[in-house]
Amino acid sequence: MAEWIAGIDIGGTKIAAGLVDAKGTLYRRLSIPTLAERGAETSLAQVFSAIEQILRQCPATDRVFGTGLGAPGPVHAATGRVINPPNLPGWHDVPLKKLVEERFSLPARLDNDANAAGLAEVLWGAGKGFPHVFYVTVSTGIGTGIILDRKIYHGKQGYAGEGGHVTIAYDSLVRCECGNRGCVEALASGPAMARRLREKIRAGEAWTPILREEAKADPERITAELIGRAAARGDRLALEVVRETGELLGIWLASMISLLDPEAIVIGGGVAQMGEPLFSVIRSVIPERTINRAAAACPILPAQLVADVGIYGAASLFLADG
Repeated sequence: MAEWIAGIDIGGTKIAAGLVDAKGTLYRRLSIPTLAERGAETSLAQVFSAIEQILRQCPATDRVFGTGLGAPGPVHAATGRVINPPNLPGWHDVPLKKLVEERFSLPARLDNDANAAGLAEVLWGAGKGFPHVFYVTVSTGIGTGIILDRKIYHGKQGYAGEGGHVTIAYDSLVRCECGNRGCVEALASGPAMARRLREKIRAGEAWTPILREEAKADPERITAELIGRAAARGDRLALEVVRETGELLGIWLASMISLLDPEAIVIGGGVAQMGEPLFSVIRSVIPERTINRAAAACPILPAQLVADVGIYGAASLFLADG
């Protein structure tokens, strides 16, 4: 009889669910819309629906022994509560762990989705073999997870690991979604890249041929994904924005190395898929910006569990302690 964990990744747009075993085998997966814009009652019902659907896909000869839940922060893992994530309207201090356990009669574990993704990368992905890892996901926002001795570090109150809201430019006028100014998330996330390129165009920078083609000469069409495509084609302006973003991420990660001295840094998320044009800049900046003399030897690795990292991460919550 095979044993599975139901991994549930709750996002503002979609909920992904799958069955994962202790070896990291993904047996089934599905995705349904979160419908977050319709309020907490509807989106919570979608979470329950995703769990019900994935549990029905477990073979009759096997069993599911737990439900792992990855949710956007802030999350209090010890009490199993989702506090007030900006992209889940109406979710205020929701006792999600308790609600899932009562409804499905299965043990449940909850954590911040970036924490969970970092643990999954240590167990099965790019961080395998490195017990102490700083995990980063760079996409719409910047999420992080601190993995020490193959366990998530939560801090005293349970809110550790919000590295995307570390200030790297105290005098910046750019306000982050968290309300602070100058957070690395506000300056180096996917939307920040798009904003920077739009500002260059509006300030009089001439359209480059590749960028003009990709965006149809419309600044509002510019996204991080579009910048990645243009950079891959060698576009000068797109590569300039990628370089600037890499420098900001490198400065920030150098501070994280000074603080944590990790064995490796694993970077995932949509922006990270830009590959070496971004990673090479990050690697070049770090040694100049940290007191850690061994920083240049710290591997900066692209995440491996890209497409289904949320499912793997949620499932991994049952495996960190064996």
